Amino acid sequence: MKDEESGNRLGSYLHARRELVSPAQAGIPPGGNRRVPGLRREEVALLAGISPDYYLRLERGRDKNPSPQVLESLARVLCLDDIERTYLFGLTAARPRAPRRKRPEHVPARVHQLLAHLQIPAFVEGRAFDVLASNPMAVALSPRLRPGQNRLRSLFLDPEEQAFHQDWAKAAASFVAALRTTIGDDTDNPRFVELVGELALSSQRFRILWARHDVRSLDGGTTTVHHPVVGELRLHRDKLPVDDVILVVYYPDKDSDSDEKLQLLVALSQTELTGTAHSRAADAPTRRHPDEHRPPGSTARTAAPRFPPSADRSAPGHY
Repeated sequence: MKDEESGNRLGSYLHARRELVSPAQAGIPPGGNRRVPGLRREEVALLAGISPDYYLRLERGRDKNPSPQVLESLARVLCLDDIERTYLFGLTAARPRAPRRKRPEHVPARVHQLLAHLQIPAFVEGRAFDVLASNPMAVALSPRLRPGQNRLRSLFLDPEEQAFHQDWAKAAASFVAALRTTIGDDTDNPRFVELVGELALSSQRFRILWARHDVRSLDGGTTTVHHPVVGELRLHRDKLPVDDVILVVYYPDKDSDSDEKLQLLVALSQTELTGTAHSRAADAPTRRHPDEHRPPGSTARTAAPRFPPSADRSAPGHY
């Protein structure tokens, strides 16, 4: 997060975005010896109706509080959509800093109950895409959805997760853009610093995408994945905010091929859980009555009660 640490997030964003706008998009005739991708600084300034010197001050961080009119002009020249425009306005010094989240992310008890009842893949994620809770169907869909995993880390560093997505490149770009949107101005959050630092060191693709400064909301949508057991699944995704966390659910179209495969996955996961339970029961030592080990004719010794004589022996918890 070098650009965030420098304190010049506005300049870094302007620089990254102008490199992504072609001269043709800006209405500039082709030709000439262009040494930089995208637009030159002076071209952005001309198209936005500001002086080249003032734009240079913005990009170098010497002026961090441009007027709304200047920001609107820059958003137009840089071809920003509504989400990107909102992000640009949020980088100015005039915007009040959002309050810090000091309490740890917590999954409410009612959400754990909901996860247990849902018969579709469902899990809870935090702001940095940490998996905080999940149901068995989510784990059956992908073992990377176990609590303690990080979805972004899996996406860039786990080959199995990369093979899981039909369009991994699109998924990777969307996740990185969503992370930038989530971070906002909370750039010194230790979890974000740790995650971005790890991925920047470990993944060249992440470094490239992070440098683009794309911002995007990762909400609902439809995705296609390749499950190693049941094959291709086309699933819808919805994200539902619950307090400070997000409940994510995946579900297919009713009576579709993916619906049948998901039901098969349910049956297979339940069979596996049942088999595991039976295996553990078979491996457990068998408790015998003490008299079974006494020689014939011996008298059984009365053991002292394990609970007070006045206690109700039918009450739960005494055996």
